Amino acid sequence: MSLLLGLLAASVFFYIVIYYTVFRGSRCTSQAKLHGKTAVVTGSNTGIGKATALDLAKRGARVILACRSRERAEAAVYDIRRESGNNQVLFMPLDLSSLQSVRDFVDTFLKTEPRLDFLINNAGIIGPGRTQEGFGMEFGVNHLGHFLLTLLLLERLKQSAPSRVVTVSSTGHRIGHIDFKLLESTKDLVQGERHSVKNMQAYCHSKLCNVLFTRELANRLEGTNVSCFCLHPGVVETELGRNMNLIHQLLVLPIAKLFFLDPEGGAQTTLHCVLQEGLEPLSGRYFSDCAVAQVSAKGRDDALAKKLWELSERLTGI
Repeated sequence: MSLLLGLLAASVFFYIVIYYTVFRGSRCTSQAKLHGKTAVVTGSNTGIGKATALDLAKRGARVILACRSRERAEAAVYDIRRESGNNQVLFMPLDLSSLQSVRDFVDTFLKTEPRLDFLINNAGIIGPGRTQEGFGMEFGVNHLGHFLLTLLLLERLKQSAPSRVVTVSSTGHRIGHIDFKLLESTKDLVQGERHSVKNMQAYCHSKLCNVLFTRELANRLEGTNVSCFCLHPGVVETELGRNMNLIHQLLVLPIAKLFFLDPEGGAQTTLHCVLQEGLEPLSGRYFSDCAVAQVSAKGRDDALAKKLWELSERLTGI
């Protein structure tokens, strides 16, 4: 019995050490207050997005929850208002799998909101399916929808400068690849019948798109006092994998509960990029664990970033 208790105690100690030194991650230390500032957070009815919106609301910001599900978003608005004591938290419908929905969102926003200080491109998806315009879901939602959203809101961001665009990417971008011929012919980042491995490949490819988008955006925003950043949030327990099959969810769930960051922990690098003073000279860079991090060689390829930008312009008709 004593041996069993000793093994149990050692296991608990090992878990605590690993969790707090490897998985827990750094924390955003900014004490900034945001009264009079407005933020848009996509995919903010749950997970990292909701945790980000809550933190900004606690700091006094006017926060727009840009989400697809009205029911879930309105529930999140209620939760955030109650917990933050801030009634300037609103829902505006946005379905990133529809370019028309993106345009409708922007039309509504520009008519009703006089300023935009922070655009946080947080929403993400992994799984099969096509967007309303026929694009692979990861490319259409994770990159193309956010690309169009950002470009249509750029003028308001410039008018409200200094302002920031923060895009949630992933360390998965390191194994990402963009096959432009495949993308133009199939409107997708992977070819053939979808399964879990291909879904993950498409996700990683879309996260490389996020990095390249941020890099090219920074080049085009030089001199405007609008800065942009992308980031890896850490390994976070969210609803990102809700489209995985049941077997894969059952395999991942126990590991997620033990080792993955909770959404609050996963929001810390996003908050760092939004709030930390003095980051403007680092516009276009990639962050992880609340610090600048190195990206893959492809993520530093300016020619690749420009090519993706030009293709994205054609595909969105902007």
